[in-house]
Amino acid sequence: MGFRTQNPSTGVIEREFDNATDEQIEQALTTTEQAYRAWSARPMSERGTILQRVADLFDERAEDLAAIATREMGKPLREAVGEVKYVAQIFRYYATEGEELSKDQELRNIDGTRCLIQRRPVGGLLGIMPWNFPYYQVARFAAPNLMLGNTIILKHAEICAASALAIAELLHEAGVPEGVYQNVFATHEQVSTIIAAPQIQGVSLTGSERAGAIVAEQAGRHLKKVVLELGGSDPYIILSSDDVAKSAKTALRTRLSNAGQACTSNKRMIVMEDIYDEFVESLVAEAEVLTAGDPAASERGTYPPVSSESAVEGLLSQIADAAQNGATIRVGGQREARDGYYVQPTVITDITPAARAYQEELFGPVAMVYKVSSEEEALTLANDSAYGLGGSVFSTDVEQATRLAEQLEVGMSHVNGYNTSGADLPFGGVKRSGYGRELGPLGMDEFVNKRLFTIRES
Repeated sequence: MGFRTQNPSTGVIEREFDNATDEQIEQALTTTEQAYRAWSARPMSERGTILQRVADLFDERAEDLAAIATREMGKPLREAVGEVKYVAQIFRYYATEGEELSKDQELRNIDGTRCLIQRRPVGGLLGIMPWNFPYYQVARFAAPNLMLGNTIILKHAEICAASALAIAELLHEAGVPEGVYQNVFATHEQVSTIIAAPQIQGVSLTGSERAGAIVAEQAGRHLKKVVLELGGSDPYIILSSDDVAKSAKTALRTRLSNAGQACTSNKRMIVMEDIYDEFVESLVAEAEVLTAGDPAASERGTYPPVSSESAVEGLLSQIADAAQNGATIRVGGQREARDGYYVQPTVITDITPAARAYQEELFGPVAMVYKVSSEEEALTLANDSAYGLGGSVFSTDVEQATRLAEQLEVGMSHVNGYNTSGADLPFGGVKRSGYGRELGPLGMDEFVNKRLFTIRES
C-alpha cells in the first residue's frame, strides 16, 4: 500500500494519497538547489524569526495536529499533544540559540594569521522519517538545519501522509519560503534517485536497522554524509528500590508509552534477584488490569493499538518464538479480539539466548524481565546487545548506579532516571543503533561545512 491514513483503532483506510511522479521529484531537486542560494544568504537572525513563528504555530495548533497523529498511527491523544508541544520547544530552542551555537570558533594566531573555524550550511538535504513520532522526528532534523541555512526534502512514512502535509503547510504559513522545505510522497526507487542527485549533500534517516543499512550504502556510493538513528533495546537496570511495587508501576508506564513503539523504550528490564519476584508480580498486576481503548479518548487504564497489521504480526511472532525457546509469558501475549491493531500488554520472563527476542528489538507493549544476582552480571547482560541507544540504572545507592551507568555501551546513559530528554540535549546511539547526533548543540554540527578561514593581518 502507498501513502495513506489508516486508522489503527479500526484498521480502516480513511484517505489515500498519490505517489509523486518522477517529474515532481526532479522538480523538487531543482527547487531545493535554487531555494538554497537565497535561504542560506539570509541573515541567521531572519531565519530565527521564521523558526520562532513555526514554534508558535505548533503551540497554537497542538490539539489539531495531535488529532491527526492519533488517527494515523494510534498515539493516545494526550501523548500526541505532548509531542507537538515538544516540537515547539525544539524549533524555539534553535531559533533562540542557533546563532550562538554556530558562531565562528577562534583558533590561535599563527605568525600574524588569524585562524577561524566557520560553520556554514552545505545545501540540500534529504530526511527519511518514521511513523512513531510523526512530528518530533521531523523537528529534530529540520529545525537545526533550517536555522543553519540548509534546505530540506522530506520523505515521511507511508502511514503518516496527513501529518507530513500538515507539517509542510505549517512551515510555509510561518514564512519558510517555498522550496526550502518540501514534502514528497516518494517511492523507494525515487528515494534512491534523490540520494544520488548532485543537489543533495546529506541524508538523515530515523528508522529500522535494515532501512539504515540500505540508505547508508546508497549514500556512501555517492559520497553523501548520513546521520542514522536506528533501533534500540535499551537496558533498564534496577539494583535496589525503596518501593518495588512503585518501581514496577513506573517501569510499565514507561514501557507502554506510545504503545511501546519508541526506540529508547525500556525494552529489557534487568532486576536484582532479591527484588525480582515482587517486581514481576507487581508488573503483571499492573498489566493485567489494562483494557483496550480508543486512543482519541485517552482514557486512563486503557492501552492503544500498535501502528499496523504488520506490526501486530511481527510482534506476535517474536512473542511466540520466545515461548517456544523457553520463555514464560506471564501476562498478555495475544491479540485483542476487536477491530484494529491491539496487542495485549505483555510481560515475559526467563528469556533465553536462543530466542529472537534476546537480540531483536520488540517494538510494542512487551516488557522483558531478566533476573541477575550481581552488579557484574547486570552489566554483562546490559551490554550483550547489538544495539547501543540508551540505558538506565536505578539504585538507592547513587554511587553504585553511577558506577554501572558509566560502563553502559550506549549513546545516552541515565542514573535514577529514564531517557532524560530536552531540545538542548543530544540524542543518538552507538553500535547498530546508528551514528551521528540530533538535538542540542551537536544537532547543528552534523550537516555543516566546518570551514577553516584564515586572515593575514600583518
